[in-house]
Amino acid sequence: MNSKQRAKLRSLASREDTILQLGKEGVTESFIQSLNLALEARELIKFRVLETAPVEIRQAAGEIAEATGSEVVTVIGSKIVLYRPAEKPVIQL
Repeated sequence: MNSKQRAKLRSLASREDTILQLGKEGVTESFIQSLNLALEARELIKFRVLETAPVEIRQAAGEIAEATGSEVVTVIGSKIVLYRPAEKPVIQL
């Protein structure tokens, strides 16, 4: 993904709501499943990492992106934005 594509996705994500939270249980299989379902439905998702999470935010972003087959668009504060194109992409890059 190049910088223009990343910038477009960041601008789209700024209008999106935070749909999930990563809490004190950390990255679990059920959390990954929830993210996979959300990525299938939306392609672009934003979620929050709570202060009680046992992992650092950048480490969590990398682990989650690898587990879901998505790309990290951005990490800002406690929020992570992920993108994974659908079979029939809605977002045109």
